[in-house]
Amino acid sequence: MNTLYKDFRFRRILVANIASSIGSGITMIAIPWLLVTSENGSALFGYITLVMTIINFMITPSIGFLVDKWSRKNILLVGEIFGFIMLVVFAGIGLTGGTYETWHYIVLYFTGSLYYTLFYPAMFAFNQEVFEKSHFKALNGMMEVQGQLSSMIAGAVASFLMIKVELQWILVLDAFTYLIAIYFFARIPYKRLAVEKNSDRFTRKMTEGFRFMSKRPIMFLFLIASVMPFIGVMMTNYLFPVYLSEVLKAEESIYGLQSMVYGLGAMFAGMMIPLVAKKLGNEKTMVWTVFCYTLFISLIVWVSLPLYLGCMFFIAIGNSGVRVARNSFMMDHIPNEIIGRIDSLFRAIGLAIRILLLLIFTNLAETGVILSFGILSILMLIASVTIYFSWKKLWKNEKVSVIGQSSTI
Repeated sequence: MNTLYKDFRFRRILVANIASSIGSGITMIAIPWLLVTSENGSALFGYITLVMTIINFMITPSIGFLVDKWSRKNILLVGEIFGFIMLVVFAGIGLTGGTYETWHYIVLYFTGSLYYTLFYPAMFAFNQEVFEKSHFKALNGMMEVQGQLSSMIAGAVASFLMIKVELQWILVLDAFTYLIAIYFFARIPYKRLAVEKNSDRFTRKMTEGFRFMSKRPIMFLFLIASVMPFIGVMMTNYLFPVYLSEVLKAEESIYGLQSMVYGLGAMFAGMMIPLVAKKLGNEKTMVWTVFCYTLFISLIVWVSLPLYLGCMFFIAIGNSGVRVARNSFMMDHIPNEIIGRIDSLFRAIGLAIRILLLLIFTNLAETGVILSFGILSILMLIASVTIYFSWKKLWKNEKVSVIGQSSTI
């Protein structure tokens, strides 16, 4: 781990990530709030979220293909430059005396969402390509800590700025963080690994991730089950505010405290899970963290408010812990030349499940939020059973053998 910290490439990636994560995080906190507080804002934001999720689902396979075909560093730089330009343009509207309207907020929200859709797959593939296999566990743990720390800072800064300054100045600050990210990403030495040069048709290349996993159905089930806690977190981002307000009758400050407790739990997981995975292995760690998430998301509607916050800490450990272990597992066992398409396959499946659950939960939230949590608990129980038996099937007699460094398809 010490050798990773001494690597100047890692330090530059960390600074660039923190800067861009804080900037994009502030934007994606401020803009939804402005949308929700506008006329008919709650319904509008619900529709916008659903539409954006569908768009992300449609473009995710293409993003995976681009991540595998192009320079990952250039993709990251293009994303940062695009975000910077958009922020400067919209900041200029306010700085020149213009008035922000609802469509401005919608475009900014769509821009931020598209930025995330491009950034995370490219960053994941870039890290696997640049760093040695021995660093994967520590690397993914630190990326989780960095992400959660950045989110907490973004939340605190956004809460302060939204009261004190107008939107254009928030956008100026966010644009500056993108400039920092561009500078540090540009200074990372990088040479693209060999890219496949076969003459396969475009459609065949696009579906290579699916064909790769179709030959490994047990591993496919294992990884799908490990994605379910993240899907659960995305759904509870919608359910928790309703539950706190309508069922627990909690004050607004409790929602902020819940976010802080979750962030602390996620950071704890980022620091500890690499050590646990080193002892137990990524696979067993994934099983136990899915169990952890399932247990505490199932308990949370049966406990009082103080215990609710305690459950939130372990929910964060379950979700962040399985993500750290899963990312390390995929980096270990998926060839780098197709990692973008493999990653996009699971992201697309996750988005499809989220669309379905969002449609169900939006109809149940006001009158049956407990039922929504019940549905989520059942899905997580199925995920827990699936990940346990698929793990047993794959590694009953011996550890899974490392997949070759190049695709054999």
